[in-house]
Amino acid sequence: MEHNLPLKKILISEKAINKRVKELALQISRDYEGRTPVFVGILRGAVLFYAELIKNIVIDCNIDFMCLCSYEGTQCAGKPRTILDLREDIANRHVVLVEDIVDTGATALQLLEMLKIRKPASVEFCTLLDKPSNRKVEIVPKYAGFAIENEFVIGYGLDYNGLYRNLPFIGVLDENKQ
Repeated sequence: MEHNLPLKKILISEKAINKRVKELALQISRDYEGRTPVFVGILRGAVLFYAELIKNIVIDCNIDFMCLCSYEGTQCAGKPRTILDLREDIANRHVVLVEDIVDTGATALQLLEMLKIRKPASVEFCTLLDKPSNRKVEIVPKYAGFAIENEFVIGYGLDYNGLYRNLPFIGVLDENKQ
């Protein structure tokens, strides 16, 4: 059975994603060698990227999750709200926030503000997709898989109204097919 997908095009193939995730994991593993960082997956969009990234990390690490909600359909709904908070104590720990996409930067900024009061040793962002042309606040992820244009994308964890997260690639949504 095939999906009837509302796509304009496939933007990033499954093969390209897998290759880039392994490269990011290697780079992060090198950067944190000798330390035990806490990888914080931002649910739900980052779940596929996070799982694949963690599988390829070759140093000791801890994992945790947060969930913030910032989108309704294709529109950013303003200030993100916290749905799930950390269980790990991150004081004096190195934290790597793993996001599906850094778009306006509002969610990333809120995450930084929330975590800074917990006094981590450091906080860095790792994102599969970076959309710098849509940035409203100054956030530059240290680890970024792919820079993309300002298009609404689905697949590999990213959704449209809760659908299409399970696609193994990143595609551009065709809003006329909705």
